[in-house]
Amino acid sequence: MFVIGSVITQTIPVLDLQAFRSSNRSRFVAELGEALETIGFFALVNHGVDADLIRAAYAVAQAFFELPETVKRRYEVPMLNGQRGFTRFGREHAKDHPVPDLKEFWQVGRSHPLASRYPANPTPVEVPDFAPVMTRLYTQLDTCATELLEACALYLGESETLLSDMAADGDTILRIIHYPPIPADAQPDSVRSAPHEDINLITLLCEASDDGLELRRHDGTWSPIHAVPGQIIVDSGDMLQQLTNGLLKSTTHRV
Repeated sequence: MFVIGSVITQTIPVLDLQAFRSSNRSRFVAELGEALETIGFFALVNHGVDADLIRAAYAVAQAFFELPETVKRRYEVPMLNGQRGFTRFGREHAKDHPVPDLKEFWQVGRSHPLASRYPANPTPVEVPDFAPVMTRLYTQLDTCATELLEACALYLGESETLLSDMAADGDTILRIIHYPPIPADAQPDSVRSAPHEDINLITLLCEASDDGLELRRHDGTWSPIHAVPGQIIVDSGDMLQQLTNGLLKSTTHRV
């Protein structure tokens, strides 16, 4: 998407994480809570995730997804059920959606001294920088998510570490999604990512390379969320909704 001589206006609240690290902490907490109570989404700036690292992640992801299909499928491990490594195009279905999503992806899990609890991360040897770049991105996003969970806990009037302690050393996933050209024989009811809610505490979406993400409003209409450079999109999932008795919303969205 190219924009010349104009400014892209985001359609959801935009929060500045620097405020949480400063004297405006209480204001940030209130804005975060209001956004997650009302629509379950907000955009985040000054989030601490290195822009050059995000660009590097896109570059190594492109290098991997451009490999021949036979090569990519070497990294699809059936026993892992898609929780690590590659998942081929058309394999994943959204819950209760009969046709597959029009995407392929790679998933990276936690790598630390407790990682023996979880499956190992496959490494695509054809793209030597893939693993180190994605590991660094995982770490920075995990740090950002910890701060956001702390803000959520404060909004609930709880101990600051209540939610972040729940996520510590958990099986957090970094998902790298590729939306290739749609084949001519794709099923008519398929979309890039069918309507769904996330099952986790929170999701952080690095700035996308194009628009397509939409959330469902209370009246049933779909509202676009723009791909704005420098912004991470954050949404609350089913776990957070359940933990808060429905106060913080897990909102249906699609691509």
